[in-house]
Amino acid sequence: MSCSGIGLHSGQKVTLSLKPARAGTGIRFRRADLGGVEIPATVDNVDRLHYATGLARDAGTVETVEHLLAALVSLGVDNVIVVLNQAEVPIMDGSAASFVYLLHEAGLRRLARPRQYLKVLRPVALSRGDKRIALYASDHFRVTYSISFDHPLLRHMTHTLRVTQESFVDEIAPARTFGFLKEIEMLRQKGLALGGSLDNAVVLGETGVLNNSLRFEDEFVRHKILDAIGDLALVGYPVIGHLVAHRGGHELHAAFAEKLLQESDAWRVVESPAGEGAAADASVSVKAPTPVTN
Repeated sequence: MSCSGIGLHSGQKVTLSLKPARAGTGIRFRRADLGGVEIPATVDNVDRLHYATGLARDAGTVETVEHLLAALVSLGVDNVIVVLNQAEVPIMDGSAASFVYLLHEAGLRRLARPRQYLKVLRPVALSRGDKRIALYASDHFRVTYSISFDHPLLRHMTHTLRVTQESFVDEIAPARTFGFLKEIEMLRQKGLALGGSLDNAVVLGETGVLNNSLRFEDEFVRHKILDAIGDLALVGYPVIGHLVAHRGGHELHAAFAEKLLQESDAWRVVESPAGEGAAADASVSVKAPTPVTN
């Protein structure tokens, strides 16, 4: 299945296609415009971070991967080749909803290998100034996220959710990325947000939202959960644990994913825990229907 859209930061038109992959392949980005260079979605390949998560390997780079990764890991996809004709995943409407739709249209295929999870055994934590993130032992994947900004609409928000396929699709995937009007010119001077608009982001003015409406009253913190799920997918396994973050961002998320892998006594890899979703008993890839463009 394929879709087309605009790169949030590059402003370039991008076509993305999902291709099935064998068990053990993992999630890989393939740059068709660079002769098929592949970039595995792993912590080792994290490159630029700040306003989005970027990966690099050899001559290949790919930007703004977090929303797609969140959709893939939450819907149970372990193995897939993401083919791009540009260096950025299309932003679509600023959420993961379009990628959920794309995956549902493609369909999923169970592979002859048990699905593996990273199950947390003891706490792992990381702090940087007033930003902090930790992962605690739990029987399920749960996220608690809090944000705090100097803005009347979102001075402080907290949201907690047990993340399942269903809760992700209904409560997290539709939450859009957001930004502040006063920062947009600064970003564009740096060559960022060139494709940003009210069609693919929630934009905040000094006193309110410039868009017509929000999808959730706390859409901002829900989107932060979406980002964290996507960034944590870079550990290479779906996680079983309780992720707790305060004022995090892509840099903190990625640094934490690296720290988590380094503290190998804090977790173990397990297979097929009960109750973790419809695809829990097997590694999964997408099917291979005739490509279409949405």
